[in-house]
Amino acid sequence: MVVKINENYLKLKSSYLFVEVARREAEFTKANPDADVIKMGIGDVTKPLVPAVIDAFRKAVDEMADGETFMGYGPEQGYDFLAEAIIKNDYNKYGVDLDTSEVFISDGAKCDTGNIQEIFGIDNKIAVTDPVYTVYVDTNVMAGRTGEMGDDGMYEGLTYLKCNAENGFIPELPSEPVDIIYLCYPNNPTGTTLTKDQLKVFVEYARENKAIILFDAAYEVFINEDDVPHSIYEIEGAKEVAIEFRSFSKTAGFTGTRCAYTVVPKELKGYDSEGNEVEINPLWNRRQTTKFNGASYPVQRAAEATYSPEGRKQILEVVDYYMANAKIIRESLTDIGLEVYGGVSSPYIWVKTPNDMDSWDFFDVLLNEANVIGTPGSGFGPSGEGYLRLTAFNTLENTKEAMDRISKLEF
Repeated sequence: MVVKINENYLKLKSSYLFVEVARREAEFTKANPDADVIKMGIGDVTKPLVPAVIDAFRKAVDEMADGETFMGYGPEQGYDFLAEAIIKNDYNKYGVDLDTSEVFISDGAKCDTGNIQEIFGIDNKIAVTDPVYTVYVDTNVMAGRTGEMGDDGMYEGLTYLKCNAENGFIPELPSEPVDIIYLCYPNNPTGTTLTKDQLKVFVEYARENKAIILFDAAYEVFINEDDVPHSIYEIEGAKEVAIEFRSFSKTAGFTGTRCAYTVVPKELKGYDSEGNEVEINPLWNRRQTTKFNGASYPVQRAAEATYSPEGRKQILEVVDYYMANAKIIRESLTDIGLEVYGGVSSPYIWVKTPNDMDSWDFFDVLLNEANVIGTPGSGFGPSGEGYLRLTAFNTLENTKEAMDRISKLEF
């Protein structure tokens, strides 16, 4: 007998996108040790946790040092104090009612969006926007829901919903029947948004076709447009067809602290092999209680503090800081004649490469000639070819410097 591997992993044609970006960065800095490289590729924040969050964090850590207040294993679904704060502040103000049993607190939206596919059958037909956050695709490849990647960069068996300048980055409905649709808005990587009416089209499709939408709303706090929904549940009937993912990473600078949550409404149903309705909520609950021991108590107390009046005020100041960076990037690149998208209700700016340049070639030009790191659009899918993503998460000084360097390049 020999140990058998999961051969679906062998279908993954390249290393994880950001691993390749890091590899090229390391190769460049090794050859150019004195270069001042400005990183605008990976969506990691640069501003520290705000004072209200730190105060709550410290208080909770002190509780862990006292036998009277020490906390051991908590509920795998998260503490009610945080779930209640989430419901009141993230949903009730938009007219959405939820029960705490519908909110599952975790250590990251990346984990949740990657793990959610476990509770669905292997024969479900999956649709993703193109370009797309790579975790949605890669985890379904790993699970065995796809065939091999073709020469066109698409995995056999996946349905790709093209998003580019020609269609205004608004995905069309699937041209073939699908069971599960991944949507991320404000979008990563393009930084574009959907209006309520545009999102309603997908909700109605899902209701009519008994499909489920996996809605990643990790960038909700950056929304600045009145007609863009903050939650998919603002759309009538969405509780019947959608799971929503949220994160404190970009919202409150928790990229290194790790906290997020997933909403699975009780109304949401799937079907067994005999066509019987099955509630999805208990399935995710069972998955989490089996494979996850919950986010730490101090981290959840820190997350709760983001909803205090003081915490909210401080966090929105940080959000405004990043969106000021986004405006600088958007306007600077537009001024030198580049086509730019996003950056209005998103910290991501999606740049059309000049002169039909290849995405990785443009990445190399920015790295080698301006010492600025972006993320090649082709790494997000075939429709990302010819684009490059920049993030607004660096410092104001570095953002201005990066734009100054790029403005001096000749394309």
